[in-house]
Amino acid sequence: MTSARAAAPVLPVVAVVAALALPITPDAEGGATPADAVSGLLVLWCAVRLLRDRRRPLTPAAAVVLGLPVAGLALAAAGAGDPGAGLAGLGRYLQVFVLVPVAVLLSVRSRSDFRVLAWSFVGLALWQGAVGVHQFATGTGASYAGEDIRAVGTFGAGDVMGMATVVSFGLVCAVGLALAPATAQQRAWALVCSALLVLPLAVSFSRGAWIATAVACGLQVVLAGLRRAVVVFAAVAAVGVVLVGGLGIGSAMLQERISSITRVADAPDQSVTDRYTMWAAAVGMWREQPLTGVGLKGFPEHRDSHASLALSSGSDIAGAGTAYQKQPLLSPHNMYLLVLSEQGLIGLLTLGGSWLALGVCGAQGLARARREPGPGGHARGAGGRGGGPGGVDCGLVACGLVAWVLVDFVYADIGGPTTVLTAVCFGLVAWWALADRTATDAAPVGAVSAGVPEEAGAR
Repeated sequence: MTSARAAAPVLPVVAVVAALALPITPDAEGGATPADAVSGLLVLWCAVRLLRDRRRPLTPAAAVVLGLPVAGLALAAAGAGDPGAGLAGLGRYLQVFVLVPVAVLLSVRSRSDFRVLAWSFVGLALWQGAVGVHQFATGTGASYAGEDIRAVGTFGAGDVMGMATVVSFGLVCAVGLALAPATAQQRAWALVCSALLVLPLAVSFSRGAWIATAVACGLQVVLAGLRRAVVVFAAVAAVGVVLVGGLGIGSAMLQERISSITRVADAPDQSVTDRYTMWAAAVGMWREQPLTGVGLKGFPEHRDSHASLALSSGSDIAGAGTAYQKQPLLSPHNMYLLVLSEQGLIGLLTLGGSWLALGVCGAQGLARARREPGPGGHARGAGGRGGGPGGVDCGLVACGLVAWVLVDFVYADIGGPTTVLTAVCFGLVAWWALADRTATDAAPVGAVSAGVPEEAGAR
């Protein structure tokens, strides 16, 4: 009864993650999803709880870091050419970068809660990965190179990055949990899950997800220890050669896709050409309005006046239950350039400053966890984040997640059902980086102040 009550605050966040396991119908693509609805309920639930308990919700540092984007977003919304679109964009940005992260920060109270959410990411990734591998094996996925083999999970051909994003997050969480486990059982399961998630990530044929995952997992391995990093990198390289060589018909496609990463400058395909063209258009918009940009949701309206003739009419999508159609190119597929074009330098500094602060504070938290005495890098009976078993694994997961998102933002921007999962990631990172670590022995079991761990009062 006590353990169920202790886990209750984090369950609504798990429900947000679980909602992404539901299939996305073609009619719902581009609109609100069940996960968005559940995330709204999570925010409302946290607001009601704060009003009821009358607690100080955030530390000053958390309030500044998570509240910093609000000023830039409000200014960009006020300058939008279409007020309705500007308000809609403001709501979306606040949901992803402010409201949901704050709600997650308030819901997670201990390292145990953090691990529950990390494992929920892994579970979602395994489900979506299994669907994706089935699509690849049976030829029922999205169209790629003339065949319906691209793994997209339940997200459909309209969101070919959805499954790749979910699997990447799950793989990053599994690797972090395996590198510094709180228990031997955690390491065993995390290693198994990591191995299982490699195949669906491969058959997603998503170059951006591959690059971001390689960087994030590589960073995690290095942060876990340089000696171990040498062994792990050598083992991964050897296993990778064996796996790619044993994929049969898929190996040629994977090798071609991997080699295309190195040809983005010399012989780019049309998708890369479109991306470069939209990047140039975004820079052109920023040069016209360097401080405030063209306004939220303004990129599609100004795209044609700034893009060259090299831009195609749209990307082709088909397969996975979707008839052939052209998908319009309405964003530069680079989060930094999207913010720069629509919100200007002010928006980029406020949003980017918030992301950078989360990354830096997360790395500092990992360094503190490594210095804590006791097995697994934790101090028995210490207040704050040192109150639970382990801790380095949580730090590695947080650092890996924020690194993945920041690298992926070079090739992608927010949009689609998995955007809410990115918001949950920022909330997890925020808890690790900014949660209150000044809990005392007098803290009651189930204290819900931002980041006050239940273990501090339950010893």
